[in-house]
Amino acid sequence: MAVQAPPVPQRRTAPWPIGFYRTAVGKKVVMALTGIIGFGYVLAHMLGNLKIYLSESSLNHYAEWLRELGVPALPRGGFLWLGRGALVVALVLHVHAAWSLKRISDAARPSGYAKQDYVAATYASRTMRWGGVILLLFIVYHLLDLTGGQTNPDFVRGEVYANVVASFERWPVAIFYIIANLALGLHLYHGLWSLFQTLGWTHTRFDPIRRKLAIGFALLVTAGNVSFPLAVMTGAIG
Repeated sequence: MAVQAPPVPQRRTAPWPIGFYRTAVGKKVVMALTGIIGFGYVLAHMLGNLKIYLSESSLNHYAEWLRELGVPALPRGGFLWLGRGALVVALVLHVHAAWSLKRISDAARPSGYAKQDYVAATYASRTMRWGGVILLLFIVYHLLDLTGGQTNPDFVRGEVYANVVASFERWPVAIFYIIANLALGLHLYHGLWSLFQTLGWTHTRFDPIRRKLAIGFALLVTAGNVSFPLAVMTGAIG
């Protein structure tokens, strides 16, 4: 009498978003979309902080306006916490997608491959990994410094202008901010360039425009952010 083989258990199909994200294409799309969120945030954050050059009250009033945004539909500060939550989710997805794509790339690389093609790769793309690590450390320190105040001994809640000055008057902190924002500039340049490729917005006729747009955006955000610690260190504001 023939023995019937046990049925092979059917693997449950994951919901479409999860199944799509498991593919390399899905991870690239997630990196692109979360990158767009990041681009918008860093630009808006830098432009808002430019109020520090108007006056102390201008920057403090802007910070207070952000806390009151959405009131009374939202509790005071609710809009900020919703935004922070969305940024955290976008950051986690962005980092996980980058890490997963790196694993896929390493698995597909032939064994014994040692020499990298540094001619084909740009300097920005080759520094994306350590630049990303610097940015993660910077984000954590930035929150502890100017949001929570744990690393800022002169922190006063609500006094944004005074907190910025107190932080950047410590030259090691100011230098760290400058280095981190230089790394951010390289990250923004390569990220924006890669975004166009991921979304299929590529053509040899428009490549020079894409490159100029990526360079211009990165320089704008970097110059604005670097100017804040430099202005405090040189006494331009304080």
